[in-house]
Amino acid sequence: MSFQIAGVGSAVPAHTLSADTALEMVRRLCCETPKQARLAEMLYRRSGVDTRATCVPPESAYQWEAAPNGPTLAERMALYEQHAAPLAAQSATAALQQADCPPSRVRYLVTVSCTGFEAPGVDLALVQSLGLSPGVERVNVGFMGCHGAINGLRVVRGLAAADPGAVILLVATELCSLHYAYGWDPERLVGNALFADGSAALVGAGRPAQPPRQEACGWRLKATGSQVLPNSADLMKWRVRDHGFEMALSAELPGLVEKHLAGWLTGWLESQGHSLASIGSWAIHPGGPKILSAVERALGLPPAATGVSRDVLREHGNMSSATVLFLLARLRQTAAPGPTVMLGFGPGIVAEAALWE
Repeated sequence: MSFQIAGVGSAVPAHTLSADTALEMVRRLCCETPKQARLAEMLYRRSGVDTRATCVPPESAYQWEAAPNGPTLAERMALYEQHAAPLAAQSATAALQQADCPPSRVRYLVTVSCTGFEAPGVDLALVQSLGLSPGVERVNVGFMGCHGAINGLRVVRGLAAADPGAVILLVATELCSLHYAYGWDPERLVGNALFADGSAALVGAGRPAQPPRQEACGWRLKATGSQVLPNSADLMKWRVRDHGFEMALSAELPGLVEKHLAGWLTGWLESQGHSLASIGSWAIHPGGPKILSAVERALGLPPAATGVSRDVLREHGNMSSATVLFLLARLRQTAAPGPTVMLGFGPGIVAEAALWE
């Protein structure tokens, strides 16, 4: 039994960080020399991000300008506790409204996040704010990085197989801006240039109680796949430290993806009765322009195949796990041809995929 979408929703915070403002921030908060400022500007101009949303006003970052490492972990988590649940509720409400589904019908709630911790958490806040049943069964997928929503979809698919008539709500919420890295560190600077805040949700069931709306037709999750890429553990790290979560990205990552992705993905698609040539559209997580270009080269894809990914990156930045659901929403809105492969990468390095038919 697979899972069929009935509705998708997304939300971003009200505060906007433009490319020019982001560049001024990195000069003041991270660069110590004119040479570093020039290198940062080059990196930011090549990030593919024009604008992004943040849960707090960008200028608030200057409160900690005199502190070498910026806010403490406790201060950052206090902001997560304040802003994550309301943003999650916005995206979940949009998904339920699109599906014309009363919140009381949701039997399973799957939440995804890698940018904060609290208990009671976002899941229980959603039970209260959305009016979900107090008996709703919850699963939280935590700290899995940019492919976390695909891991959440794997849970959703298992729940749909076990309980086909149940309505399942998946909500991925990330406040990446809270972990802005202060001071000069080239690997962490990449995260500053790319990451943003957002939330996305989808709702559906294994066997819908009513015929799906036209835009939902054909969007059924058939399978998910996962592969640890060899000799890659040191290329991406996401670690809890005293002054936030530290993201480290190696310049070797795109080359590793280009070298190893096709061999695994081709075999996995064949096991599902497909080939690279039979895929109608792609929802590739935009970890950055170099990652998208590496995927294009590895799979022999034309630039148009990653067009939606580059558009979302340009307009919203990298919202970690929520991003692939933003891609899914846009592909559904434009009636993109199927089948669709969703693809993301996270610490490991692990490639995660989902096949929609």
